Amino acid sequence: MKKLLLLSLLTSLTLPVFAQQAGFTGPGSENQQQGGFNGPHKTFTVAQSKTLQDDTKVILEGQITKKISHEHYEFKDSTGTVVVEIDDHKWMDQSVSPNDTVRLEGEVDKDGNKVDIDVKKVTLVK
Repeated sequence: MKKLLLLSLLTSLTLPVFAQQAGFTGPGSENQQQGGFNGPHKTFTVAQSKTLQDDTKVILEGQITKKISHEHYEFKDSTGTVVVEIDDHKWMDQSVSPNDTVRLEGEVDKDGNKVDIDVKKVTLVK
């Protein structure tokens, strides 16, 4: 019985080590953190994002210029403006003003002729 208990204990202690090795490990992953896909890496402009297909993952850099409604904001870069939807919890306790440059990670949300960006992550650029 003691051997079985000891074996169970050792097995449970080694499982977290194997779990940390998860994620993509093929070409291009040398500088990637383990645990999943680390992308996208290309930064798009507002103008480019408006031409992409629905649900395309994007990164935008620019300024949030004004609040339009609850969780909807106007975002601008040198190529134009687009409405972005940022859920309250995505701010991660960051305060952002129109003078700040931010990096928004999200996906294109197309509904007819209307294009929005559904933001998944907000990062204040230093």
